[in-house]
Amino acid sequence: MTAAPAAPAAPAALPGRKAQAARNDALILDAARTVFLRDPSAPIAAVASEAGVGISALYRRYASKEAMLASLCAEGLDRYIAAAERTLASGADPWQGFVAFITEIVDEDVHALTVRLAGSFTPTQELGALAERAISLGSEVFDRAHDSGALRPGLVANDVAMILEQATAIRVRDAERTIVLRRRYLALQLEAMRARRPRGGPPPLPGPPPTDAELGERWVPRA
Repeated sequence: MTAAPAAPAAPAALPGRKAQAARNDALILDAARTVFLRDPSAPIAAVASEAGVGISALYRRYASKEAMLASLCAEGLDRYIAAAERTLASGADPWQGFVAFITEIVDEDVHALTVRLAGSFTPTQELGALAERAISLGSEVFDRAHDSGALRPGLVANDVAMILEQATAIRVRDAERTIVLRRRYLALQLEAMRARRPRGGPPPLPGPPPTDAELGERWVPRA
C-alpha cells in the first residue's frame, strides 16, 4: 500500500519579538487609518494613543508622519488595485462586476483613505506608479460596463471618482452602521448610473434610513 503523502508543514510561528513587532505594525496602521481619516492634520502622537503603543514604537517604523501617510496611501492603492484585479479576473457580467467593484471600494474605505490623505504629503515615484496602475484598472472595469451598454450615456470614468467621494463622505460613529448607510445611498447612485432599469423596477434600498439621532450626532464635538 502506498503511503499517504505527508501533510504540508504549517508555517513556522514568528519568534516572540518579531511576532510582537508584526502585531504592533498592524495596530499602528489600523490606528493611523482611524486617526487620519478623522483628521489628516492630527499629530503622530494621536496615532500612538489610538494604537496603545509608545511614540518610540512609531518612530522605529516610520521616520516621520509623512512616511506614515505615504505608507497608508500605498496600502489604500494596493487594496484598490486588488479589488479591480479580482473583478476583471472573475468573468462576471460587466454590470454586476462594476457594482461589486464599486461596493467593495466603498465598504473598505479605500477611496476615502486616498482622497482624504491627498495633498497631505509629497508623493514618491512608487506611489505615482501605484496610482497610475489603480487608475488604469479602474478605467478597465468602467469600460467593460460602458461598452456592454450597462451605463447611461454621458457617464465617464471620472464621474465615478466623484461618486465614490460622495459615498465615502457618509460617516456616523458606529462603523457597521456607516457601511449600511453608505450602501443605501450607493444603491441610489448605481441606479442613476445604470442605462437599463431591471424588469419590475429597482430593488429595495438596503438598510433603514438614518435616524434623527444619527443626523444629529455630527453636531456633537468629537473627543
